[in-house]
Amino acid sequence: MQVVSISSLKGGVGKTSVTTGLASAALAAGIPTLVVDLDPHADATTALGVQPAEQLDIGRMLKNPRKARLGENVAASGWIGQIPEGTAPAGSPAAGNGHAVLDVAVGSAFTGIYDRPDLGRRDLRRLASVLAGAGSYELVLVDCPPSLNGLTRMAWNASNRVVLVAEPGLFSVAGTERTMRAIQLFRKEFAPQLAPAGIVANRVRSGSSEHGFRLAEMESMFGELLLTPHIPEQANWQQIQGAAHAVHHWPGDSAKVTAKLFDTLLENLLASNGSPASNGLPGSIELRSRRR
Repeated sequence: MQVVSISSLKGGVGKTSVTTGLASAALAAGIPTLVVDLDPHADATTALGVQPAEQLDIGRMLKNPRKARLGENVAASGWIGQIPEGTAPAGSPAAGNGHAVLDVAVGSAFTGIYDRPDLGRRDLRRLASVLAGAGSYELVLVDCPPSLNGLTRMAWNASNRVVLVAEPGLFSVAGTERTMRAIQLFRKEFAPQLAPAGIVANRVRSGSSEHGFRLAEMESMFGELLLTPHIPEQANWQQIQGAAHAVHHWPGDSAKVTAKLFDTLLENLLASNGSPASNGLPGSIELRSRRR
């Protein structure tokens, strides 16, 4: 089982969009997947078409992790019912709609009580204890809040890999470099198994000279840790998320192109070598403000 945290230091870069895009690709590939919505805003829960019912949300599972019973408290994504017959890969679990697996550990504002900078080692292990009951999944995606406080560090402690999401802009790139260094320090002190899986450049505008400049800068700074493909800005992404649809099941050529990009991104993510020894932070370069 791979546990992957989706993180960013800066809000507004599309972290939840990347999480749901990867979840959509995993569903299309028939990979049994759990999405843990650790952001107190619970946007991933909404986008995944989950209507909270009687199950415990992730915040209340974290409160008493040894009695969490994860399998009894996850909710099936509303995307499952969107799979058209005969569209899943032959032989995959999703080929028969009743066997597709995309579950959600429901987010809630309750998790905010743990989003503090002073969590001790015992608190940092709470999510790992909850996920001890997640053995039936091949992939766990943890949607983290846009900070380096307790919830993100709790997610890192439970994860094998961290994916960072960045928009190709000055402040986002600078925040990504700081987050990479925070991962190094956290790994040394708390989680030697943790490795940066890479950086996703999101909301890229192909006609923007600033985005082109920053992408080149990111390639110089991060090398192979800058994952491909980059995800372009998509005009109807808000509509897709607002309708609680998987991008793979949304009509139109634009959505099909984006779905293929997430297929490739997930494939590259799962195929990359995640050993901590091979994923140290490359030497940084000085970020430059462009003169107009």
